[in-house]
Amino acid sequence: MAYVSGSHSSALSFGDRLAEIKTQLVEAYTAHKLYRRTMTELERCSDRELNDLGLSRSMIKSVALEAAYGKAKR
Repeated sequence: MAYVSGSHSSALSFGDRLAEIKTQLVEAYTAHKLYRRTMTELERCSDRELNDLGLSRSMIKSVALEAAYGKAKR
């Protein structure tokens, strides 16, 4: 019987890992900012304007999520 044992060592240095974390934080902040801006703009629209866009008020959150994160939360 064979057993596989190993330890995973990161090839990234501490500085590289910090840079990666910073990049991820900036991306997350940017996506959240886009989500909030989309929500705000759509919430300011009248029902008629939303209808012209093919949206209803109940769709605003899912549209904002899709715009910011590329997928709708269901």
